Amino acid sequence: MAAMAVSRDDPAGDARQRIARLSQGQLDCLRLVDQHLSSKEIATELEISPHTVDQRIRGALQILGVERRAHAARLISQHCGPYQRLIHQPPYIEPQPPIDQQQGAVSHQIRHADRAGEIGGVGFNTEQRPANFRSSLPPPFATRSNPRNEMSVGQRLLWIVLIAIGAAFSAGMYLAGLESLSRLMAH
Repeated sequence: MAAMAVSRDDPAGDARQRIARLSQGQLDCLRLVDQHLSSKEIATELEISPHTVDQRIRGALQILGVERRAHAARLISQHCGPYQRLIHQPPYIEPQPPIDQQQGAVSHQIRHADRAGEIGGVGFNTEQRPANFRSSLPPPFATRSNPRNEMSVGQRLLWIVLIAIGAAFSAGMYLAGLESLSRLMAH
């Protein structure tokens, strides 16, 4: 099974024809390869097995006539654009009021924004907090719902500090227990 090499004088139209022969699954895999993901990471992202990812990529390499998955991924990104991940949306999206009502509500909010903190000292901070603390601070390890680590630098530093405090507290409790045990044994 010898792969045909794409010649340098190959017109862009021929490359587009080859790309058009790829399945949607092959395109998705190659777009994620372009993001430097491994087969296991691609499988997690697309919710398929790593074996299926490898099969799709091998098939795409044959169709495109290239030998390396990185080269195939580059071809796809040049001709089709980069991969854009789906953004999770809540299952229910409230319908938007007509535009004329939206403008009236906004102008009403702007007119009365200066009085937001005057009502009995309450309502000074109109920003709402997240429903639960876990949503704002993801765990420092991979979970099924969060297989990739997408924490910000601040969240990482917070976890480092929290883990260090927990380790120091645990070590102190362990040493205090040992000291108590040695005092009991001495008497």
